[in-house]
Amino acid sequence: MIYCGIDWAEKTHDVALVNDTGELLAKRHISDDAAGYTILLDLLAEYGDTEDHPIPIAIETSRGLLVAVLRTGKRKVYAINPMAAARYRDRTSVSRKKSDPGDALVLANILRTDRHAHRPLPNDSDLGRAIAVLARAQQDALWNRQQTSNQLRSLLREYYPAALDAFATWANGLCRREARELLKTAPTPSRAARLTRTQLQAALKRAGRKRNVDAEADRIREVFRADYAHQPPLVEDALGKQMLALLIQLEAACAAADNLAQAVEESFPQHPDADVILSFPGLGTQLGARVLAEIGDDHTRFADARGLKAYAGSSPVTRASGKKSSITRRWVKNDRLNHAGYLWAFAALRASAGANAHYRRRREAGDWHAAAQRNLFNRMLGQLYHCLQAGELFDEQTAYPTPIAAAA
Repeated sequence: MIYCGIDWAEKTHDVALVNDTGELLAKRHISDDAAGYTILLDLLAEYGDTEDHPIPIAIETSRGLLVAVLRTGKRKVYAINPMAAARYRDRTSVSRKKSDPGDALVLANILRTDRHAHRPLPNDSDLGRAIAVLARAQQDALWNRQQTSNQLRSLLREYYPAALDAFATWANGLCRREARELLKTAPTPSRAARLTRTQLQAALKRAGRKRNVDAEADRIREVFRADYAHQPPLVEDALGKQMLALLIQLEAACAAADNLAQAVEESFPQHPDADVILSFPGLGTQLGARVLAEIGDDHTRFADARGLKAYAGSSPVTRASGKKSSITRRWVKNDRLNHAGYLWAFAALRASAGANAHYRRRREAGDWHAAAQRNLFNRMLGQLYHCLQAGELFDEQTAYPTPIAAAA
């Protein structure tokens, strides 16, 4: 059997082929373009790579055009963690020497000796991978929006506390269109204090507000005209210009998050697993798309529910050595799936009576809030695994059966 290792880089890649005995059969230095990919595929075909018997490939990434080319057909691509590859390198060299061709050889030998200990990339559908791209991008956009909003809030605290007080009663605060429109209209507290009732009403209407415009305009006018401390005029004007520059970034982040959310709304319901995922309490389109993005739609990816739970970081990990033994939470996990699971468990507390009762039992048993939610996420993840494998929708009574004593 032939094994291939690829040490990838931004412009060039190093390729190594070994056989069962570890003998180096071939090595190439290819470019990161169509010509280089053709050389790589021809090299694999020269050493017996066919559609029915493809050569397995080890590489230290799971993304990019190179990986997309290699994943065509039935070929299995193994994404090796760079930390693991570094440990394998230490097994063969005590001098700690390192080179790109040598790393490619190390990756090929990883498959030769420990292929059973590594997983190939899942065989997800094109639609599932497209949803994963959109869901992760939308999640990144939300995080970017929140980060920019926090920066804007910190800046307003330095010279414009009236704006924070005026927007405190609105959900999402500075991310709302009304707040951004008012800040553009009055970037400094001095200009805000001079705004008339008509100007405030016009700003709210430009932002799309249709209800309680007069009442909100009166409330905001009172807040802007209240007594606050002020920076010197020149400093206040400079801070106002800085705020407007930061406001442009916030508006771009808000637009990106909204556009990506719309794209997820359009694509996720088309997936065959969408009905099963959306049947679970606490999972809507956006959160359900994030869960699907991380677990994929290859139902053979995880051998059982325990593997999925460990991947998500919801199940505890046991560390035992000699007389010492400890059970702690997992630190090595899929952070995106773990974050989505926390939101899922939190939303399920209101959407499902059984989930809320399970959470309460864990709190009464002594768990902290985060530990109880993680335990609830762990249970719901097992239920999701079963429903996806069986093609069944979520059933409250089956998931959280009523105890006999309580029923009586």
